[in-house]
Formats: sequence, structure tokens, C-alpha cells
Amino acid sequence: MKLITAVVRPERVQQVKEALFQAGISGLTLGRVSGHGGEQELVEHYRGTRVMIEFRDKVELRMAVSEPFVEPAIAAICRSARTGEVGDGKIFVQPLERVVRIRTGEEDHSALTPVTESRAVPLGEVL
Repeated sequence: MKLITAVVRPERVQQVKEALFQAGISGLTLGRVSGHGGEQELVEHYRGTRVMIEFRDKVELRMAVSEPFVEPAIAAICRSARTGEVGDGKIFVQPLERVVRIRTGEEDHSALTPVTESRAVPLGEVL
């Protein structure tokens, strides 16, 4: 089991969500975040004052997946979030020790996406 965290451009969220759903990943959490990476700082004028914008608005997507879904998820995110410009984002993959579904008490693989391994889209089909 892995926790996949992706930080992407806000304008690419719809494409990323659709790509993940097509790859068989339906459970995800989304949050608005701000960050600073390789992008240059922007200087804007607001009511006659120069304002330096260091942090850019981004969206963080988190999903807990079984092993067969890890590579399809990464491929779907890369394909749908990539613009080729600095600031496209990052993907972080971390191991999960334990997962518990609160409603039923199911644990680990049973508590993850209710889809079975056979529904995982092979890597070649996602690209």
C-alpha cells in the first residue's frame, strides 16, 4: 500500500481527476495549497503598490492505493498534469503501514479502493 501525493497546477485538476478515474482510482482527497519551487517570483502591482508573489497556488491530491495501482496512478498524473513548463508539480510516493475504513472497520487492502486488482489499468494503456 502506498500514499501518493501529487501537487499540481489548479487549472489541471479536472484533467488529472479524469485520468485517475480512467486508471481505476476513485478515492482521492483534494486540498488547495501554496508553494514555491523552481518558478520565478512574480512582481505585480496592486493598488499602486508593487507586490512580490513568492508562493503560487497549487492543488494537492492524495490517494491511498494498493501496489497494482501505483504505476497507473503516477502515469495518469504525469500525462494529465504535464504542460512542459516549470511549475507542473511533483508526485511523492510513501509507504503506508496501516489503513482502516472507519465505517466498516476493514483494514489495509480491504479498506482501500473497492475496485479489485483486475480493474487496474496496465501501465501501457494509461500512457
